[in-house]
Amino acid sequence: MPSAAIDAQVFAELQETTGADFVVELVDSFLEDAPQGLAGLRAAIATGDADAFRRQAHSLKSNGVTFGATAFADAARALEHTPLAELGDGAAARVAELATLFDAAAAELRRLRHA
Repeated sequence: MPSAAIDAQVFAELQETTGADFVVELVDSFLEDAPQGLAGLRAAIATGDADAFRRQAHSLKSNGVTFGATAFADAARALEHTPLAELGDGAAARVAELATLFDAAAAELRRLRHA
């Protein structure tokens, strides 16, 4: 069943490739690591560290792609490819949007990992 937050086909392919048990471990790791990545984005904004911001966004994008969290990955990709200085005062709002997309993806992943 398709989800707005997770591409079910991508997730099914991941399960088939890695095995259902390992997917549970991967999902748990993502659910633990992504909030730290979001915090890293916020810290990079606070310190003006454009390099750290880009690296965190890249990591979040890559993980989102792995699980089929398309909207999340696309939003992280946009942050990765937009210089922090260009985001300016809007950077925090963009990270908040990314966090909302993560919350939706996380809820769906929690459901799918045991399906």
